[in-house]
Amino acid sequence: MAHGFLLFLLFSYTISTNIHAYKQTEHASLLSFASTLSSPPLNWTSIDYCRWKGITCNQDGWVTHLLLPFKGIKGGISASLGNLTHLTHLNLSHNSLYGSLKTQFFLSLNRLEFLDLSYNLLSGELPFSLSSSNIRTVDLSSNHFQGAISSSFFQRASNLTSFNVSNNTFTGYAPSFICLHSSPFIRLLDFSSNEFSGNLAFGLGGCSELKVFRAGHNNLSGLLPEDIYNATKLEEIAIPLNSLGGSISDKIINLTNLAILDFYINQLSGGLPFNLGKLSKLKFVNLDFNYLEGALPPSLMNCANLVELHLGFNNLEGDISMLDFSILSQLTKLDLRGNNFTGTLPVSLYSCRSLKAIGLTGNHLEGQIQTEILSLKSLSFLSLGYNQFTNLTGAMKILMSSKSLHILFLTGSFVGERMPSGDDMVDFDGFQNLWLLSLAYCNLTGQIPMWLSKLKNLEILSLNVNQITGRIPSWLGTLPRLFYINLSHNRISGEFPKQLCRLPSLISKPIASEVDQYEFELPLITISDRKTYPPHRLSYFPALIDLSDNNIDGDIPTEIGQLQLLRKLYLNSNNFVGVIPDQISNLKELEVLNLSMNHLSGKITLSLLRLNFLRSLDVSYNNLQGPIPTSTQIQSFNASSFEGNPKLCGDPLPNKCGPNKGIDGDNKNKDVDNGLHQLPWLYIFAAFGFIVGFWGVCGSLVINKTWRYAYFRFVDNVQDRLYAMVTMRINTIKRSLRG
Repeated sequence: MAHGFLLFLLFSYTISTNIHAYKQTEHASLLSFASTLSSPPLNWTSIDYCRWKGITCNQDGWVTHLLLPFKGIKGGISASLGNLTHLTHLNLSHNSLYGSLKTQFFLSLNRLEFLDLSYNLLSGELPFSLSSSNIRTVDLSSNHFQGAISSSFFQRASNLTSFNVSNNTFTGYAPSFICLHSSPFIRLLDFSSNEFSGNLAFGLGGCSELKVFRAGHNNLSGLLPEDIYNATKLEEIAIPLNSLGGSISDKIINLTNLAILDFYINQLSGGLPFNLGKLSKLKFVNLDFNYLEGALPPSLMNCANLVELHLGFNNLEGDISMLDFSILSQLTKLDLRGNNFTGTLPVSLYSCRSLKAIGLTGNHLEGQIQTEILSLKSLSFLSLGYNQFTNLTGAMKILMSSKSLHILFLTGSFVGERMPSGDDMVDFDGFQNLWLLSLAYCNLTGQIPMWLSKLKNLEILSLNVNQITGRIPSWLGTLPRLFYINLSHNRISGEFPKQLCRLPSLISKPIASEVDQYEFELPLITISDRKTYPPHRLSYFPALIDLSDNNIDGDIPTEIGQLQLLRKLYLNSNNFVGVIPDQISNLKELEVLNLSMNHLSGKITLSLLRLNFLRSLDVSYNNLQGPIPTSTQIQSFNASSFEGNPKLCGDPLPNKCGPNKGIDGDNKNKDVDNGLHQLPWLYIFAAFGFIVGFWGVCGSLVINKTWRYAYFRFVDNVQDRLYAMVTMRINTIKRSLRG
């Protein structure tokens, strides 16, 4: 009995000692990891490490969870973490960890189930293999990893369900083979924003549990692998910004769970699958910027869950008015811009009461805007440009009642009509929430209408490329939020109104409002070059005044220097006279200044040298004269920026200035152009010396009689001595000649 009791005590002591030793290892490993990190400190100071912040232990004292996301920690991932052999969850995401991942690190963590190192500064290639067969989630996104991902990396990861390596610089083939040999239960694959290239390999069809596949923003090419349509549990396919070609197979109807289909900016061709509408769970479709053709399948109108439909900038066609949109009650965004649709605006579209954005610019639509559009109470973005719509006045009378409308693009429509004027808009009291109005490229006649003065929230006004006449109204300078004005290519006359130099939003930054954070519901796109300009915010437009190609005359007002936030100023191709005002130098934010094709005279003001952000300057074809101011910045512009001014000289023009060349090109004794009046100091000092010497001697003789007598006696004596010396010298020479 006593022997048994002693054995029990010995066994208990041994177990206690081993547990204590294990705790010491865990404790030391964690402290070693913490010691490699920089501020802020983790404050791991207590004896019981299981109570430390971010640490979870099991009942035996083994560390199972190390969770330190968003802690601001910096440093490398210490190899000491490999000693935490019971670790199942490691989350160090959203920090500033750097360095590479060592193979030994993974070999030790053979019980790891969850690994999240996303949003750090880690680099290098991935280890040869994930050692843990228990690993389910791997998130290495938003780091600087590189190199190829080999199939051996997944060799033991038979239980992997989520693999995210997006936003790195991985190269080679995208590992779409992951399900063939190792991870058949994968549910999420995210390869987006890397440098993967080549075809997408077969293998995705073996991912029977795959729900999300993302591989956008890479260099993928070739055809979409047919076996992807065998992954019937797919809910999202997102492969935008690649070069995938071919057509979308009719087999896509096998993906009955599909909610997101995104092939934005690829090279897909052919027609849309006829039975695409059988995908009843579709919510988001983006096929913008491809080469799709044919008519929209009527079945698409049966997708009652559709929230966004983007089919812009393809070669789609057909009579849009024949489509029935009434079932799409949840539709918020419709983008069909840049296609070949015909017909009129479908009345059924107004049944989509959730619509926030309609993009139909760049088609062949006709007819008029109907009053039913006002039933869209959430409509904030309306783009109907470059169509054949008529009755602009009627359209504006209807649309002005929309209280939700922020963005109105009518560019290139209503061609040749008259600008709605005061008589037409007698009861005008609308557009109170309008932020952007574009009636550019409409060839409209008339003058700038008075009703615009009531748009107190207007920030961007584009009326360029029309036939607008008359003067620029002074009230334009009173609109409190206006910072972008484009009136170019019109027939506007008169002077530059001084009131325009008082635009509040160009003098001081307006108080922040919801407008500053507003993003366009649809991306801004130029029809001609099919380019987008993200992010799509009003605040990313430059502060601009463009009055080019008009008939504006008079001086450039000196008050223009008040517009201190102005970034682009175009006054070219007008009839401005006078000099370039020095006050332009007050425009400290100015990046572009174009004064070409006017009648400006005088010299190029030196004050331009103070425009530190100026990256484009054009003063060509005026009557400017004298040397071009010397500075690294000015001389960096091309000679074309100064040509057409015969009396201008100096770099970068081939017409060099002479050493003393003046404003008229004649030789002068002073450099008038640069204001450096060079005085003839040599002659001044010579004259001064003569005056001092002459009057220093002669003045004393005139004033003092005694000195005068002494001076003349001295001169007589010198004269006598010189005469005697010369006479004796002559006689000596004569005697030597006779001898």
